[in-house]
Amino acid sequence: MRTILALDQGTTSSRALLFDEDGRMIGLAQRETRQYYPQPGWVEQDPEEIFQSQLQVAREALARAGVSASQVAAIGITNQRETTLVWERATGQPIHRAIVWQDRRTAPLCDTLRAQGLEPLFSARSGLLFDPYFSGTKIRWILDSVAGARAAAERGELAFGTVDSWLIWNLTGGAAHVSDASNASRSLLYDLARGDWDDELLGHMQVPRSMMPAVVASSGPIAQTAPAFFGAPLPVAGVAGDQQAALFGQRCTRPGMVKNTYGTGCFMLMHTGVRAVPSHARLLTTLAWSRGGVREFALEGSVFVAGAAVQWLRDGLGIIRSAEQVEALAASVPDNGGVYVVPAFTGLGAPHWDAYARGAIVGLTRGSTAAHIARATLEGIAYQNVDILNAMHADSGIALRELRVDGGAARNDLLMQFQADVLGVPVVRPRVLESTAFGAAALAGLGVGLWAGDAELDRHWSTERTFEPAMSADRREALLAGWARALERSKDWAGGTVKS
Repeated sequence: MRTILALDQGTTSSRALLFDEDGRMIGLAQRETRQYYPQPGWVEQDPEEIFQSQLQVAREALARAGVSASQVAAIGITNQRETTLVWERATGQPIHRAIVWQDRRTAPLCDTLRAQGLEPLFSARSGLLFDPYFSGTKIRWILDSVAGARAAAERGELAFGTVDSWLIWNLTGGAAHVSDASNASRSLLYDLARGDWDDELLGHMQVPRSMMPAVVASSGPIAQTAPAFFGAPLPVAGVAGDQQAALFGQRCTRPGMVKNTYGTGCFMLMHTGVRAVPSHARLLTTLAWSRGGVREFALEGSVFVAGAAVQWLRDGLGIIRSAEQVEALAASVPDNGGVYVVPAFTGLGAPHWDAYARGAIVGLTRGSTAAHIARATLEGIAYQNVDILNAMHADSGIALRELRVDGGAARNDLLMQFQADVLGVPVVRPRVLESTAFGAAALAGLGVGLWAGDAELDRHWSTERTFEPAMSADRREALLAGWARALERSKDWAGGTVKS
């Protein structure tokens, strides 16, 4: 038996999954990871916990499945994107906690760069917009805020990496400082046209090029792990940021195909083929993956808070004891009772890009209950995706035929049906929701020849359920109009201007 070990390092947990030659999951281990909130809007993680938890679950998954290192054909890695780490090359020691993609501390820097008139240049080259979401401003913040960091960086003593880079650096004992092209494209510092770091963008961001990892393909020979970790060296042959990996795992490999992942946030990607489609609707143009010497692209819309809003119902409001209870509570009322929840706890992502927006509950009356708030929270997740899809249609001119979904919240039937209703297109849920991990495994399997090509991988994907839209057009338009009004009231809240 030959297997692929997929390492899935996410925002709130590290997971390891084993897939056999038929693409079936045969092993799983998971550990939650802690987040730190030193100030409002700041989100950090412990770099050592990220690596150690990922190593532990990898070993656990192998042990539980009874699989030895000799039976692992390759490792595939997928990771939370944009989360930024800087460490000493000589010691491998981080100089600061990891700054998580959700972190908002660089909003003032983004304002400054925008005021300098630099956003059109960065957008044209990188496909991204100025927002604290991306890695580039996080690197600069660390260099400007940690004593001695900038001088050390100028001397070539520091390394930057997103989580994929950090895992590979550690798994290889510091022998490989690399990042795959999909992760590199999330930095604000990568030129989509040339496929490499851009010296002009690095200069404007005041980030020395010596810090940057080598950019490698998403599939193929990338690195070898140190023998001590698994008893034998294992090839790392597939790497992709979590959303690009999910796009590949959902088999959205033809232009116009779209997937949406419902995790901590929501991330909708439309495959655009070998053409990087510039966005005029404030979406992101991103690299999907690089393989066989060909780079493919996607349009992306990012929702910062999705499943995290359900966690807030549990941990913040205490109206549910577990995330699984939200569906039953929401279904206990026939509609939202006029209540809208805008879950902009860390600002608004695409297509609004408002770092100063904050969460809001509007439309409350004396008759509003916890059930109405629960239902409105799920609906708020779905409405955000409508905004993104409308922008995608404006940019691409492609009418969506279906939306393929994955992620933990995709198990929620009420949410999936409401998503189909407000989008007006079928929502397709696959049998295996582990699309992100399977995407990483698929890239790795292709990289070592375990699978012959896309046609073979397509046979491993199948539908579990299709949610057909059942809402009238009038009802849909009324609900979306209410959402638009609620959305305006959340915008620029932390910036001091309350919208009327």
